[in-house]
Amino acid sequence: MFKRFRRLRINETLRNLVQETTITADDFIYPLFVREGSGIKTEVSSMPGVYQMSIDEILKECEYLVSINLKSIILFAIPDVKDSVGSECLCNESIISRTIKAIKEKFPQMFIVTDLCFCEYTDHGHCGILDPKTQTVDNDKTLEISAQQAIVHARAGADMIAPSGMMDGIISTLRNALDENGFKNLPIMAYSTKFASGYYGPFRDVAESTPSFGDRRTYQMNPANRLEAIEESLEDEKEGADILMVKPALAFLDVIRDIRNASNLPLCVYNVSGEYAMLKHAGLAGLIDYERVMMETMIAFKRAGANIIISYHAKEVCELLRKQN
Repeated sequence: MFKRFRRLRINETLRNLVQETTITADDFIYPLFVREGSGIKTEVSSMPGVYQMSIDEILKECEYLVSINLKSIILFAIPDVKDSVGSECLCNESIISRTIKAIKEKFPQMFIVTDLCFCEYTDHGHCGILDPKTQTVDNDKTLEISAQQAIVHARAGADMIAPSGMMDGIISTLRNALDENGFKNLPIMAYSTKFASGYYGPFRDVAESTPSFGDRRTYQMNPANRLEAIEESLEDEKEGADILMVKPALAFLDVIRDIRNASNLPLCVYNVSGEYAMLKHAGLAGLIDYERVMMETMIAFKRAGANIIISYHAKEVCELLRKQN
């Protein structure tokens, strides 16, 4: 006698009843990119469907996101003026602060995660203050201004802060700064395992954050290092992170599962720009069934152990889920 697995597959309703992994709108955070000006909605050629937007256009976008039950965004800002230390993001009237306040005034239910980094704000494109001797990021000096940036975000009304710069000690630094300034209940989502990946290419188009020299391999992780990836995330957990993250996601499903097995904290994955662009352009070229492959990819992230997915596909996924319901 052999087992007939097909018994549970023949009827569609039964297939749905026994499905182990499901996708809902509540699983997603959608990235938005804001810049100065008005009436600006500029599509990024390398990422069809992704835009740089002015605050007024961001508000229109949020109105639509609410209508499709997409309740969470992660906000990135592109300033007009950049300098060596990213001064623009350290003031209370920064572009990201004004955007947070505008969204919260009109859509108080929108959950706003803020990306905390300096690569978009510095004229050299690196993630913090440079050490003039080594021409790499000075970890400890960057921690000091990261704390300042976190307080700016918190005062503006951010619901969660996500530091992406991969500075050692960033979680404990931000946790102490937030607690000391009256924001003990503001959660931190750590970019706890962030690889120095080639999959980020299109993001640098939309965020205008390409380094003017060198790369970020001195502070982001070597993609070949699985055990170090686990250690990075466990260290951020010790320092007080509320949520861990693996970035990128698609080529690192093994690491997602490793960290899921090693920690009980909620786990986020960042389905990054290069991953999005590959599927998007393949779909536009007619090479794949785009919607089907997109949903298989999202299921893969959940199956590997992710609780939360940051994805440029999030809007399309939620639109598809809405049609199905």
